[in-house]
Amino acid sequence: MDQTQQKIKAGKKQFLDDLLDLLRIPSVSADSSHNDDTRKCAEWVKTAMDKVGLQNTRIHKTPGHPVVFGEFIKDASLPTVLIYGHYDVQPADPLELWTSPPFEPVIKEQKIYARGAADDKGQFFMYFAALESMIQANELPCNVKVLIEGEEEVGSENLEAFVLSNKKLLSNDVILISDTHMISNENPSITAGLKGLAYMEVELTGPNRDLHSGTYGGSVGNPINILCKMIASLTNENNQITIPEFYDKVVEVSPENRDDMARAPFDLEEFKKSLDIEEEHGEVGYSTPERQGIRPTLDVNGIWGGYTGEGAKTVLPSKAFAKISMRLVPNQNSEEISKIFQQHFESIAPKSVKVKVFAHHGGEPAVTDLNSKGYLAASKAMETTFGKKPVPVRQGGSIPIVSLFEEALDSNCILMGFGLNSDSIHSPNEHFGLFNFYKGIETIPYFFKFFSEE
Repeated sequence: MDQTQQKIKAGKKQFLDDLLDLLRIPSVSADSSHNDDTRKCAEWVKTAMDKVGLQNTRIHKTPGHPVVFGEFIKDASLPTVLIYGHYDVQPADPLELWTSPPFEPVIKEQKIYARGAADDKGQFFMYFAALESMIQANELPCNVKVLIEGEEEVGSENLEAFVLSNKKLLSNDVILISDTHMISNENPSITAGLKGLAYMEVELTGPNRDLHSGTYGGSVGNPINILCKMIASLTNENNQITIPEFYDKVVEVSPENRDDMARAPFDLEEFKKSLDIEEEHGEVGYSTPERQGIRPTLDVNGIWGGYTGEGAKTVLPSKAFAKISMRLVPNQNSEEISKIFQQHFESIAPKSVKVKVFAHHGGEPAVTDLNSKGYLAASKAMETTFGKKPVPVRQGGSIPIVSLFEEALDSNCILMGFGLNSDSIHSPNEHFGLFNFYKGIETIPYFFKFFSEE
């Protein structure tokens, strides 16, 4: 790996410049006005794959945003690593909260500020830099396939069909993903579990039109008032979810595993200070890391209706809306949870309103075997570059494609992320530390080395 690490050191400036170019492309998958940008980004990724030295690079069209693929097959007898990432990003709203334009990356205090810097452009581009260095140094010890998609932020709606239609193309011995974060730069960690997701939208309709709140107030059901009461009833005083059957299949984590989790560094006071809150909130009987990693949750992601413009308008609205997400743990199924949510939400609505419930995208939870060859290779690689053995942790985020990959391709996913929880992904002022970017590039070659050893 010596020549590879020398190549990495020599190429640092170019790697950073290339990443900044990538971050300038506003590849927002959720907004159709950016469809040209997502196509442009897919083309940029393919060109970058060619520069790396990958073979058989191509852009695969889907009914949505394109998938980009490339590979380097050194020897069919060697193990194959599939790298997954996504080039699409979250919307940048609210723009007024950014300290610099979201698609004009800047470097401040040794951090890259831009939408997509940590999620996931900066993290998947680490692999491009590492692979380019390894190929040039002739030190790549295995076969590599790279799959970069453009719909992760909208649920990877078209990736399942692509994967199922291209099992041979994507066949591998392990899948490596960097779309997660570590505990800290001083305390590296590997994500050993992800939550699943069931994402819902609800619509309540009361009267057939907006009404004068003085004339009709108190005599007609107000959809916003009713929606607030319905949402409030979804949890009890212990912050447990009240939907019948919701917890039926939840796997309780053993006391021994909870003790292991408790060994991971966590400063509750620093956590509260970083968020400017006086008290944490969550299910009674569990710590904050446990609530984040091993317990299912329900959160309102958006709620709207009536008049929200400047000044006052005394309106009793006809409609009210909300978007609600539920993060799931092992053995919970997103389709089952979506169904019981719909049944329950419809059942608690008063007759003064009509209810519609829509299921958006979802995904299944995943847990990594800590004794698998892939996990042990990742652990050894991070220990080599950080000088400290990483801690296995479970995170509250969801990567829906993980469970599909493992089932469809009969392979294990290793979640070796280099971001930090403080990187403000999905929020204004998203950023990615230069230390993390370069440390990821430095670490990745060691994963290939250790995974390829007998």
